[in-house]
Amino acid sequence: MENFTPVSALIGGGLIGLASGMYLLLNGRIAGISGIIGGLFGRNGTGSAIFERLAFVIGLIAGPLVLMMTTSISVSSVVTSPTPVIVIGGLLVGFGTTLGSGCTSGHGICGLSRLSMRSLVATLSFMAAGFITVLFTRHLVGGL
Repeated sequence: MENFTPVSALIGGGLIGLASGMYLLLNGRIAGISGIIGGLFGRNGTGSAIFERLAFVIGLIAGPLVLMMTTSISVSSVVTSPTPVIVIGGLLVGFGTTLGSGCTSGHGICGLSRLSMRSLVATLSFMAAGFITVLFTRHLVGGL
């Protein structure tokens, strides 16, 4: 429980909800990251839609960097998994978002807020797969 940060989690969750709501209201589109990234690489993207998607992705990367440069907030990340495990994991996530017609942000944030039954099933599936993966890799096998 040493990393339990309810205030920052509530603020972050509120900002994600606000951003995805504004994206839907102002653009008429769901802020699903896999769809936005997929549109950058030729799937369902032309003209101004490409610019919009690129601006969204740049904002995802630049926002935290600007925050860290303008405040005393620092972020550290330690990756202990071998590179092949990370690459395979990334490919599996890409396959899963294609198979599930969206990602956790599209289904879990935007879909659930619209009371989508498909998004509820997808989000429950994501969560169950995550719980099973952690149980298997951290407790039964001993970690990767």
